Amino acid sequence: MAKVMRQLARLQRHQRIRRNIHGTTDRPRLNVFRSLQHIYAQVIDDDQGNTLAAASTVDPELHGKLDGLNKSQQAARVGQLVAERAVAKGLKQVVFDRGGYPYHGRIKALADGAREGGLEF
Repeated sequence: MAKVMRQLARLQRHQRIRRNIHGTTDRPRLNVFRSLQHIYAQVIDDDQGNTLAAASTVDPELHGKLDGLNKSQQAARVGQLVAERAVAKGLKQVVFDRGGYPYHGRIKALADGAREGGLEF
């Protein structure tokens, strides 16, 4: 029961955040999803409904490079990769959507990695 309530609380926080955050073509939304084992990041244009760039810990490009790293270090690498892919498509500025998760740990590491990769938010 506690797991369901925790997930429901996160979804409610995410909906509350999404009322104010909207990705446009000029400034898309950097969305984060965190599971127990993996972390996923996407750059989304909400006006068109398209994903412009994405990266995750299950990405084939990161497959062998994450061995021996803790989850926060893996999240930082995912942030750098999604930033590289977004910058390659000409995107510099994004709006960060933490997905209802607290801004610390893996979420903060991903955001810092994305900033190191060249994204501004």
